[in-house]
Amino acid sequence: MTLIFAKKTKAAIPLHLVTKAELETWRSGLPEREAAWAKATGFKAAAGDVVVMPDATGRIALAAAGLGDENDHRRSRFLSAAAREKLPQGTYRISTDVSGAALEEVALGWLLAGYRFDRYADAPAPKANLVAPEGIDADRVTAIANSEAMTRDLINTPASDMGPAELEKAVKALSKEFKAKARTIKGADLLKQNFPMIHAVGRASDREPRLIDLSWGKIGPKLTLVGKGVCFDTGGLNIKPGSSMGLMKKDMGGAATVLGLARMIMALDLQLRLRVLIPAVENAISGTAFRPQDILTSRKGLTVEINNTDAEGRLVLADALALADEDNPDLILSMATLTGAARVAVGPDLAPFYATKDQDASAISAAAEKVRDPVWRMPFWDPYEAMIEPGIADLDNAPSGGMAGSITAALFLRRFVTGTPRYVHFDIYGWQPKAAPGRPKGGVGQGARAVLEALPELLGL
Repeated sequence: MTLIFAKKTKAAIPLHLVTKAELETWRSGLPEREAAWAKATGFKAAAGDVVVMPDATGRIALAAAGLGDENDHRRSRFLSAAAREKLPQGTYRISTDVSGAALEEVALGWLLAGYRFDRYADAPAPKANLVAPEGIDADRVTAIANSEAMTRDLINTPASDMGPAELEKAVKALSKEFKAKARTIKGADLLKQNFPMIHAVGRASDREPRLIDLSWGKIGPKLTLVGKGVCFDTGGLNIKPGSSMGLMKKDMGGAATVLGLARMIMALDLQLRLRVLIPAVENAISGTAFRPQDILTSRKGLTVEINNTDAEGRLVLADALALADEDNPDLILSMATLTGAARVAVGPDLAPFYATKDQDASAISAAAEKVRDPVWRMPFWDPYEAMIEPGIADLDNAPSGGMAGSITAALFLRRFVTGTPRYVHFDIYGWQPKAAPGRPKGGVGQGARAVLEALPELLGL
């Protein structure tokens, strides 16, 4: 599915975006007949309200979409996207004075409202289309929307059709589209090339574990993205209950999101050297599964005591981060659906992140607020380091006590980034539990738009 704006046409229907506070002023500025129609139909400019006004021939003369009030704006994003689902077929143009980030949000929300996951069943897209508003970079908005659609498609696809091999295929298709390079290390070669923890986590499955490595760009600062690609997580021998296993097709949401971010970067031809590392595995159960109390030796040489096989994401990320660190990039950024503790702390909508440098955290937070891609900084809290040190190995993959689970997971990952001063980690959810404007229930990217907006400051682009 490709999300695009309509071609410019003089016949495009004017679409007014109206807040509750502006309702009376807007209505008083209409011709008498249209003003009476708006009042008679009960249009109150509430969030999601739509009114369509006919001309003398019965055709649509203009339409209006309600944006609600400040409270609605605070509580939801892409409010204008709700209009697309309700408007009748036609090509529309924004005829309200909206500019800057607010206009980009309107345009992006409109495109995202057209997203449908239709791989397994028909899901007709809305029939209302929009001409790209004047004042936005239409190519940029389109690139962002289609990159987010790719992320959603990857997450929404069930593990039966999205295992490590299929994820590799998706990366190679992306590589081909943007003339990048992609290579894969898989199966026993992971041991030969010193990725023991990726191999250990994935060896119980009949779908070979692998490390996927994409590179693009020849000039500029070096950015390495690392995404957790656990294509399905049973929990391993510490098996999850059914209620917790039900959404585990999304456990590769970190990989899907960094691929979406990578696609944005490549589509916009940013002047940087990009590398994407995805450890792709299935955490399954068989006689070869890794066990509680096993001690694994990582690529970096650090030993890890396994106290819960369901804390596998940090293990595969650790080997990939160690490889990333060896290349000395300007910035390493990882994304993973890593801990339930993050959801307890901030819920599904916020993407908590950790940063080793305050200026990087500030740049991401400011960018996130601007583009309304909500994130929340969490601390690399050094006093908790002792919690991940079990005594008989260098590290514990699942500290006891049940406290600070997202922080201790982030501290675990930081141990594998020792040569690169700037490291950022996102502990995302990757799932929209309830439909909202521009965000249907299902897979969703988190943090990618914030990072994209922050890249000029993060890397001096």
